[in-house]
Amino acid sequence: MLVREHHLRIGVRDVMLLEGPSGWGESSPLAGYPCSPRAARAAAEEGACAGWPDPLRDAVPVNALVDDGPLDVTRLRGFPCVKVKVGRRGVADDVRRVAAVREAVGPSVAVRIDANAAWDVDTAVAALGKLAPFDIELVEQPVALLDDLARVRRQVAMPVAADESIRGVDDARRARVLDALDAVVLKVQPLGGVRPALRVAEAAGVPAIVTSMMETSIGLAAGLALACALPELPYACGLATAGALGGDVVADPLVAEHGLLHRRVVVPDLELLARYEVRS
Repeated sequence: MLVREHHLRIGVRDVMLLEGPSGWGESSPLAGYPCSPRAARAAAEEGACAGWPDPLRDAVPVNALVDDGPLDVTRLRGFPCVKVKVGRRGVADDVRRVAAVREAVGPSVAVRIDANAAWDVDTAVAALGKLAPFDIELVEQPVALLDDLARVRRQVAMPVAADESIRGVDDARRARVLDALDAVVLKVQPLGGVRPALRVAEAAGVPAIVTSMMETSIGLAAGLALACALPELPYACGLATAGALGGDVVADPLVAEHGLLHRRVVVPDLELLARYEVRS
């Protein structure tokens, strides 16, 4: 089976695209984020050689993202959900920023928070108590370990989701035994592909939220394929990140329209491939 590798450099990110008989796949582990290069390669090979499972939907609701920078309200309009990064500058700053987001979007838009395992159990429980008045949809990864996630979940009313602590079916099964989660966050590359991610979702036994690793539109297409194949999708997905990489290989990137990402064929533009190609 003929598969062609394209090695790219986009900003500070190394990106490898695989071109195969079924299409394109991406391997682009993100510095500082736990993702096995072997799993990322397997995900790229799936996209290039196997294609995606049959879709159950043609469009997926997606969330906007608020990070550490200044709050730009115009970037939040039209999205059904906004995710706010927390746990980096102290609880007082978290409360200030979440309050500003809630005021900006009003009561009809979901607001979720993501701590990226920044807290210990006691800090998480205290912080979530202070953030609860802002009607938080759920918290992603407040603490690092599954046992601690279960401890936090027993002490707070806010729904709890796991991201970094789920890296395969065994982790998902253990989380289910511990009754640690209300939702599981799935990223295609760290889980080794769309089909392995679907197995993780089934093993977890809770609703899934698909998010990106700030890939090009080729990688986002894999996340979109996963979201479209899930049996149920009650939450908006974190796939509205086409502009986060600082460049793309697709002339018409996968961007949200009125808070939705629509499924379609995504193919790299040859001129853009040449622009970012790493020549030995």
